[in-house]
Amino acid sequence: MAASSQKHDVFQAIADPTRRQVLRLLGEEEMAVTTISGHFTMSRTAVSKHLRILADAGLVKERKVGRETRYRLDAEPLMELKRWLAYYERYWENKLSILKRLVESEEGDPFFTKLELADSDPPT
Repeated sequence: MAASSQKHDVFQAIADPTRRQVLRLLGEEEMAVTTISGHFTMSRTAVSKHLRILADAGLVKERKVGRETRYRLDAEPLMELKRWLAYYERYWENKLSILKRLVESEEGDPFFTKLELADSDPPT
């Protein structure tokens, strides 16, 4: 399905925690809507609506097996998300390395040790 014909994009689809949980379930195995519904307190109709949004974003594929429709994860569209996050990862890595250097350089500092001890003392 071309990106321009999708009704929902990957970011919209995974914004909802229920849909993220559905994706986790489908990442383990192909399931029918009744099986997926068994994992939630919502109605089967509500689960079907979530599946439709995931399918519109290209994250879920469906296939008919007799009278039953089974759903499975198609993780390929998540690559768009991975690429987007990769851009920002360099900022996280930079901040974490600065924090690590700061902590390691202050571990031997008597002032830092006093602060640690003061923070660990119970209030009087």
